[in-house]
Amino acid sequence: MTDGGAPWVLGVDSGGSGVRFALRRSEPGSPVETVASKEPVRTGPGGIDAGHLLDQLLPAADELRARTGAERITAVAVGAAGMATLGDALRAELPGALARSLGVHTLALAADAVTAYAGSLGQRAGAVVAAGTGMIALGTDLDGWRRSDGWGHLLGDCGGGAWIGRAGLEAALRAHDGRRGGSAVLLARLKAVFGAPGELPGLLYPRGDRPAVLASFAPEVARCAAGDPVAAGILRDAARHIVEAAAAVCPPNSREAPQVALTGGLFKLGDPLLVPLREELGRQLPYVRTVEAAGDPLDGSLLIAASLAGAELRLPRDPRMLWIATE
Repeated sequence: MTDGGAPWVLGVDSGGSGVRFALRRSEPGSPVETVASKEPVRTGPGGIDAGHLLDQLLPAADELRARTGAERITAVAVGAAGMATLGDALRAELPGALARSLGVHTLALAADAVTAYAGSLGQRAGAVVAAGTGMIALGTDLDGWRRSDGWGHLLGDCGGGAWIGRAGLEAALRAHDGRRGGSAVLLARLKAVFGAPGELPGLLYPRGDRPAVLASFAPEVARCAAGDPVAAGILRDAARHIVEAAAAVCPPNSREAPQVALTGGLFKLGDPLLVPLREELGRQLPYVRTVEAAGDPLDGSLLIAASLAGAELRLPRDPRMLWIATE
């Protein structure tokens, strides 16, 4: 295969469950080749481990180039959880490393919320709520970024999977103790999933993956919601928090109805969450237009890389949210 035609671009989506890589030509609709690693990139005292990411990125790029016949990659976009606050090592090391190893001289480093935004809405003004274990809302008028929540399971992520799971477990423990606000239904599910209630702190507190463990109980809350008013109330509260975050980032003074997209695994909980969410959107944001997310964060990384290759990037540059390097 020859390498004539539009430039090749590489997208990277690095999250808590692993890393995905995708290679395609920059023109819209081009076929995509992907490869994935189930090993998350390590985070240490210096932030996201640049060497560990490169250990996965470079072999993945070689495999994708071999599959496609791509001789040269023009631009790379990396979306990573924690980039805004933990990405200093990536910003310092990746531009030079990719220039030396792949001959890449154009690199975007983005917060995962930015790649989720680009995958969902492209380069249009609007707002995106990305919700899974955590929850963050991001909006732009294309002049700058507005962020709400995304502060982690101890300080925020209100309405996200860990938040719902923790609220469900608290309601179960209230029933176990005989306190008001408890749910016998959720207590039964706690016992089925985790065992004796008294053992739960020892199972949960020492673990480094506490948010994921908490979030694993969110589907139990959703399954109980139809017959349990406490579980249903937790999901109504989650919907309220999610829409409050979206309202905080919607572009102000828009000439037309802002578009809001919802993306992430949390929304797979289905009607127990989506019905109160639609009701809350109608109450808090009656003027917005809710749209389906066009793609996921890996699609967003590819879109950013393709836009850089064609000098067509319209999303706002920001030293923490969307940082561009040209070697």
